Amino acid sequence: MAKDYTLEKRKFVIGGVAIVIVIIYIMRLFVLQIMTDTYKKNADSNAFLNKIQYPSRGAIYDRNGKLLVFNQPAYDITFVPREVTELDTLDFCRTLNITKEQLLKRMKDVKNRWMNPGYSRYTHQVFMTQLSAEECGVFQEKLFKFPGFYIQRRTIRQYTYNSAGHALGDIGEVSMRDIEADDYYIRGDYVGKQGIEKSYEKYLRGEKGVEVLLRDAHGRIQGHYMDGKLDRPSIPGKNLKLGLDIDLQMLGERLMKNKIGAIVAIEPETGEILCLVSAPNFDPHLMIGRQRGKNHNMLQRDKQKPLLNRAIMGVYPPGSTFKTAQALTFLQEGIIQPSTSFPCSHGFIYGGLRVGCHGHGSPLPLIPAIATSCNAYFCWGLYRMFGDKKYGSPQNALTVWKDHMVSQGFGYKLGTDLPGEKRGFIPNAGVYDKAYRGSWNGLTVISISIGQGEVLSTPLQMANLAATIANRGYFVTPHIVKDIQDAELDSTYRERRYTSIDRSYYEEIVEGMRAAVTGVTGSATCRIAGTILPGVEVCGKTGTAQNRGHDHSAFIGFAPMDKPKIAIAVYVENGGWGATYGVPYGALMMEQYLNGKLSPASEERAEEMSNRVIMYGDEER
Repeated sequence: MAKDYTLEKRKFVIGGVAIVIVIIYIMRLFVLQIMTDTYKKNADSNAFLNKIQYPSRGAIYDRNGKLLVFNQPAYDITFVPREVTELDTLDFCRTLNITKEQLLKRMKDVKNRWMNPGYSRYTHQVFMTQLSAEECGVFQEKLFKFPGFYIQRRTIRQYTYNSAGHALGDIGEVSMRDIEADDYYIRGDYVGKQGIEKSYEKYLRGEKGVEVLLRDAHGRIQGHYMDGKLDRPSIPGKNLKLGLDIDLQMLGERLMKNKIGAIVAIEPETGEILCLVSAPNFDPHLMIGRQRGKNHNMLQRDKQKPLLNRAIMGVYPPGSTFKTAQALTFLQEGIIQPSTSFPCSHGFIYGGLRVGCHGHGSPLPLIPAIATSCNAYFCWGLYRMFGDKKYGSPQNALTVWKDHMVSQGFGYKLGTDLPGEKRGFIPNAGVYDKAYRGSWNGLTVISISIGQGEVLSTPLQMANLAATIANRGYFVTPHIVKDIQDAELDSTYRERRYTSIDRSYYEEIVEGMRAAVTGVTGSATCRIAGTILPGVEVCGKTGTAQNRGHDHSAFIGFAPMDKPKIAIAVYVENGGWGATYGVPYGALMMEQYLNGKLSPASEERAEEMSNRVIMYGDEER
């Protein structure tokens, strides 16, 4: 009988297919058991529960040890999706006082891997945050009805004072960007959103811990796995001590009631910020709890922008306070000597151009020019510098001028430890070359000589100028945190930054600012500061910054003249003359800090001035 080769071939084919199938099964088993951890996760999720232990956030104190920010208990509701099988949605929603639509939306959002990249059916997911003890108690009583849901103890921020909201900042739930930027965070975590809470987040947040709990076949907790040997305790966040004086801060906020602007005070020797007032301000209590989002939106819609930290984000013409920086530049460049006098015929008049000035004696040398805030003096100085042949061109002269201004802290961010700082503006030659097609001179840009025109600065930069003059030529980068528990402050906030101006020239400016208070050279723009602080050698300089509406009232100063303890800048939008608001506010703040309180007469003055209202209209500020 002939051999059936076709049948023989079929046997090989069938055998080969069988071998391939076996190999595929073996490979699949290898992948499932060795290469992936899906089944391990299933087994582990049945046997173990990793419960995160959240650390308490670091507390915040003022420079005198007064507690500003602390923690209070709050509770989150979490759930493990795999364990949620049958849920009485009606009872669940009634217990938490939410609608069924809110429940379904939250469940959908949690499972959205774009919104919640850490989603897993086997791990805890946050359902609701920041329940009060009372709300948690109601839910706790019915927790047995909602298998798969858990209560996680957390803490939220609480504030001792209704003050310093811009400086302290706030915390809120992490965003997608936060999670992507730092794998420390998962959905439902809190993170600093503004102020100190944001810039010192990594110190304040601490380190999470974990409890590894053992479960039986029914998912019931049986205790700690291996008697807790694998547990890791949370590490509390570090406490911060600020340079801020809360009593000084509250006085500043009180004075700025119904006004827009800022007050910044600095300890000259250290650069520590003593107060950081931005008006209008807001109560930091509005930024805690489940109403934070609603309150934030309300403040954001306010036309006067209370969330804007004008102390570091407000950009203003510095006005005549800037004349001190101009004088230092002119002295350093040899454009003037202390004895150099310029005429003032109720202003600077040259070639058909006139910059007005108030009435005073003429001509004046430098110190009386500072004391009386003579516009003509500084116009002549700038005109002479930009026309000096040693520079070769106005463009080169402006470059030298700008370099001196930058060294004094203008035109760039100072680098403070609060987020959102603006740089202000000091023009370079390119700005004017573009505007005037390369054909310009000192007369063209004469307004910058008196802190107007294109020159812009923040109140922080103005306070830093006062501190630099008080130190006779150096400043320490302004910062609001004084000490970090068990850690060292960044070296940036300990190092002196020297300007390009010789120390000897600062003495002339100090004398001029002192004369502005005493009136020894004639008229004095800051005389009221001496009335408020008799016996203290106060140095000051007013500024009346021109504006499309009412002028802005500005002031910089420091005290005492020797071994100064406080330097300050005041800026009140539409406040008029510098002496109207700037000087008395600055003097009252210095009195509070130096004496620890206001005299009865000063208290009466502060109350009267805080009750004044400046009408700003309905337009956005």
